[in-house]
Amino acid sequence: MNLEISTPLPQLVQRLSATPRGARLARRLTASSLAEWGHSYDSEPNETAQLLVSELATNAVTHGRVPGRDFELRLALLPEADTLRVEVSDPRGDRPLKTLRAAPWDEHGRGLIVVDALARTWGVRERIVGKTVWAELPLTPEKRGGPGAP
Repeated sequence: MNLEISTPLPQLVQRLSATPRGARLARRLTASSLAEWGHSYDSEPNETAQLLVSELATNAVTHGRVPGRDFELRLALLPEADTLRVEVSDPRGDRPLKTLRAAPWDEHGRGLIVVDALARTWGVRERIVGKTVWAELPLTPEKRGGPGAP
């Protein structure tokens, strides 16, 4: 009998407390996971992934928090697309996401703008309870236009 053996994708799934400490831990778990998957702590993909997760996790604990409920971080390495997929789920599905236009002196309101700038693509998926905000991040620098570009 010939069985195909599939190798599971490198991934991390972790529930974290919906607190600032949980958001910080999400960022640290992202850094260590990417380092373990071959993207050192000081590499551009690792630093970008940390920033992306930080924004999504902070939004989850600030706007998606329900007392007594955790949020979930899911990271999946998609080697065929050379992509990291990030998913942050929170229990609050009654609040739609809003991209705000913050004034220069405002301390808040730029999280989804940062996510949009960093991610190749991103979106929101409803769940039975809550929502998941997902983003895909290229792990190798994409060729960009501009001065000096080929």
